[in-house]
Amino acid sequence: MLCAIYRSNKRDQTYLYVENRDDFSRVPDELIKYFGKPVFVMLVSLDKRDRLALADINKVKQELTEQGFYLQVPPPVASLLSTPESID
Repeated sequence: MLCAIYRSNKRDQTYLYVENRDDFSRVPDELIKYFGKPVFVMLVSLDKRDRLALADINKVKQELTEQGFYLQVPPPVASLLSTPESID
């Protein structure tokens, strides 16, 4: 399975995976508005990989098959203000 990866020009560390390069026909319009103009990053063969850096490869494959895209968003940042060590 080959997929194309795009980064968002609006959202830092946000990536969109699609089945075919420059084919966003299965991506909802609202998601494209949120994501912004997709900037091509690379083509990846998922069949030749066991894992991806920041995404679960099995979830990526499943969502590409079922809905035609996978959206990778950055993990939430833990608040440093809520830790007991930060209060002196």
